[in-house]
Amino acid sequence: MAIVKVIELIASSEKSFDDAVKQAVKEASRTIRNVDSVWVKDMKVHVKDGKIKSYGVICKVSFRLDKEKEKSKGKDKEEK
Repeated sequence: MAIVKVIELIASSEKSFDDAVKQAVKEASRTIRNVDSVWVKDMKVHVKDGKIKSYGVICKVSFRLDKEKEKSKGKDKEEK
């Protein structure tokens, strides 16, 4: 059985919502392995002088935990 963890990230881009989501995935993937999916929970834009200056997203990023670590955690508990 796979164990999936979900974290929430806030990302922004001056280009588009799509690019903001790509930035969230890029940043998460720097330190997290096994990213499976991203759910965009909320979207917003920052406006200045009547023009859109940046696009923001709040994302829920799902990723699978490593099975090797799960097994070693179970062994540690058994040994204690």
